[in-house]
Amino acid sequence: MNPVKIEPIVYQEVDEIIRKYTDEKTPLLAILQDISLKWGYLPRDVMGYVAQKLDIPAARIWGVATFYSFFETKPVGKYVVRVCKSAPCHVLGATNVLETLVRELGIQVGETSKDGKFTLQATSCLGVCGVSPAMMINNATYGNLCEERIREVLSQFA
Repeated sequence: MNPVKIEPIVYQEVDEIIRKYTDEKTPLLAILQDISLKWGYLPRDVMGYVAQKLDIPAARIWGVATFYSFFETKPVGKYVVRVCKSAPCHVLGATNVLETLVRELGIQVGETSKDGKFTLQATSCLGVCGVSPAMMINNATYGNLCEERIREVLSQFA
């Protein structure tokens, strides 16, 4: 991964986020969520800066950032497509869903399209087993997927 060069103004914005949670006993998750909402991911330099400001090991922040699937540690596309690979989704066609998305988006799992529009990810569970196989695009869930339904959903993001 290429290191991200963060401008000084970014650190001022991070300081403002950290100040919002000064009275919190355990502010790390809230701070990381705000940073993630602001930039769409958690830049490595910013995580290091937060570690320094909170006087906690950078490895702890990295551990939190990589534990939760809703945090990204590298830039992602405007639309993040997450395909559930849990047992129910797998049995009902998650592999076909992934193959269709790879073909339709022209990217592999873990990649972002060249235009920065889509990032394709596989995830362990979306918690919507009743509509397996399922995927999420950003915060919207789509279930009972087949090739035709996937194309229909993707057309909404064209």
